[in-house]
Amino acid sequence: MNLDDNDLFRDAMGDVTPLKDTTTTLWLKSPSTKAPRHPPGESEQENFLTRGYLEIVPLNTPLEYKADGIQQGILDKLRRGEYALDASLNLLRQPVETCRQALFSFMMQAHKQGLRNLLIIHGKGRDDESHANIVRSYLARWLPQFEDVQTFCVAQTQHGGGGALYVGLRKTDKARLENRERHAKRSR
Repeated sequence: MNLDDNDLFRDAMGDVTPLKDTTTTLWLKSPSTKAPRHPPGESEQENFLTRGYLEIVPLNTPLEYKADGIQQGILDKLRRGEYALDASLNLLRQPVETCRQALFSFMMQAHKQGLRNLLIIHGKGRDDESHANIVRSYLARWLPQFEDVQTFCVAQTQHGGGGALYVGLRKTDKARLENRERHAKRSR
């Protein structure tokens, strides 16, 4: 019996079921770390990300942001992909409102877990009006609205290139304190 490629594919994939939710991928810092859960009755913070009119960023304009007071060297290291990634969010082919909600939830979870370096995959468009570029333009607007975002830039090719962003977050107060204590021990 001579099967064509489609029949072979259907045969090989016959018992495969699609994943339910593929919008978020979260890598935790260590296998023993569990994602925090909201206690019953605790209200989540309201999504403050803006909606409405959007100024589209041309495809040939690379997205880049550095908050006031952040050293250029931090952005340069991020751009070169020198920071280990803690988590990733996949927004490919998602409606804009779904992207808005997913980004907000992802950023709140990253803050709670004290994550520092994120990858957000938005996709590449062929023209300025493509859906991927609209999501990319919204990201350029939304990310600076988070207090924790100190920098973001286009990812390295192996992480999606122009279809993804590296996002650097500020250290949490707890991480700053731990860092101070660690350096104080060295100087003794």
